[in-house]
Amino acid sequence: MFSRRTFLTATAASLAAPHVARSFELNPIFNPQLVKVGPTYAPGELLILPRAHFLYFVTAPRQAMRYGVGVGKAGLEFTGTATIDVKKEWPTWRPTNEMIEREPNTYAKFKDNDYVQPGGPGNPLGARALYLFQNGRDTYFRIHGTTSPGSIGRSVSNGCIRMINDHVIDLYQRVPKGTVVTVL
Repeated sequence: MFSRRTFLTATAASLAAPHVARSFELNPIFNPQLVKVGPTYAPGELLILPRAHFLYFVTAPRQAMRYGVGVGKAGLEFTGTATIDVKKEWPTWRPTNEMIEREPNTYAKFKDNDYVQPGGPGNPLGARALYLFQNGRDTYFRIHGTTSPGSIGRSVSNGCIRMINDHVIDLYQRVPKGTVVTVL
């Protein structure tokens, strides 16, 4: 029999327990898979199609590993060509000043200070980050993991390309610094 005491004990235990993330099931279309691509891109290059929510790592002529991604909201997305000049495992993170201005309540703990969130499982950049540069200058756009796997397949970020942590770890191991990234 389920008593009031059992109910209160269970409720207290669930409130005292650390937050457990809700289970998440990725739409299978966004799982990594080998696909055919056109001849335009050379092996070793990355191609990102934000409207389709896919990142392609060209592995051989006319062949690529395709990953599902989350991308920038309208008006915040990156387009053009860049190179990966920096790679970091469990990167630190701080929102840009523009992000803090746009969403002061979301980023209140970063306002008027130099606080940088340490790397780790709770960091919005996730397990790995690939830093995009143009002409030797940081664009402040990244390809990175995420603490919000439900954002994959959506246009919700402040411009960065988000990936499932396991997927960005796989990509991180495959691409060296200097890799060309084209975002259409």
